[in-house]
Amino acid sequence: IGVAAAQLPKGTYEIISGLSGKDLEHAHLAWILSSYCFDRYKKKPIQSAKLKASKGINTKRILIEAEGDFLTRDLVNTPTNDMGPDALEKAFCDLAKKHNANTNIIKGDNLLNQNFPMIHAVGRASDQEPRLLDMQWGENNNPKVTLVGKGVCFDTGGLNIKPTASMSLMKKDMGGSATVLGLAHMIMSLNLKINLRVIIPAVENSISSNSFRPQDILISRKVMSVEINHTDAEGRLILADALSLADEDKPDLLICNATLTGAARVALGPDMPPYFTDDDQLANQIQNASIENVDPLWRMPFWSPYESFIEPEVADLDNAPKGGFAGAITAALFLRRFVEKAKYFVHFDLFAWAPVSKPSQSQGGACQSARAMLSVIEKRYE
Repeated sequence: IGVAAAQLPKGTYEIISGLSGKDLEHAHLAWILSSYCFDRYKKKPIQSAKLKASKGINTKRILIEAEGDFLTRDLVNTPTNDMGPDALEKAFCDLAKKHNANTNIIKGDNLLNQNFPMIHAVGRASDQEPRLLDMQWGENNNPKVTLVGKGVCFDTGGLNIKPTASMSLMKKDMGGSATVLGLAHMIMSLNLKINLRVIIPAVENSISSNSFRPQDILISRKVMSVEINHTDAEGRLILADALSLADEDKPDLLICNATLTGAARVALGPDMPPYFTDDDQLANQIQNASIENVDPLWRMPFWSPYESFIEPEVADLDNAPKGGFAGAITAALFLRRFVEKAKYFVHFDLFAWAPVSKPSQSQGGACQSARAMLSVIEKRYE
């Protein structure tokens, strides 16, 4: 199953292994995922091997999951010169058009006029305007599920500029937005009975004479003040405004996806993103779906005693607490401050990248958490 189909001799293959049910479907999906090839810039051999679908499997669903996975990988793998805020907006609108979803785009100084000050502050130094991408799909009387994805198309670190080694993978800092687009494609293609909303703050954290600065104090959409103690902790700033908007709509389930902290990688490595939720039942559903769908995830706590870490002397919140302790937790606590009305909230701190090739996952962009959350959403709202 783990051998890329492109490496096999020309012919048609069947999976004969005594598997059945979900395990058999996973085997077919693994085959398809192993055939992924990012060839936008370098042509590669065309896959010659074919897979004959076994009887009784849900072929349509398998293909939809693979399409969502490939969409996410393609977006993450594309370098920023071809995947800046303009191109991310186009991918967003193309997906909306494919599924007859409605969109609303707020750009540039209109972000200030419509009260998204932190999205504007983070992205204003780029020659591509910062923007908020908002998509809605499904019947209004269905349960509201909202996906929010971090769309930092490149992160220099701002005036607290990253060293070269830390900047080398920053084309993937929009991995949260790519993930929610892949998941949204799965949801809409399967026509799930939910009222779906997708919100992406899309920016480039660049450097110019009008970059936001350390020690600036920004007033968020939620009117809480935020002291900037490091301009490289910008993802939580744009997400704060986006989550505030999402929360105003009082969704039943609010899902946040972001490539947010290096601390999460130190704790769990690149292959197992942590997630944070206050609801034990939802956490159990996510953990079970993670195992059932071979989509590794691990719960970490919204540890309230650390709230004091994110409370500076001169503002309501600190975007980068000194000391570095519990970095993934303090970032998650920061985001939770902007969610009050959603019935259930879960935040995923993704890596969105595979450092080395493995069965079903080539080196490069990775779609993490989407298949598990698709399963959770299906079971909660079937």
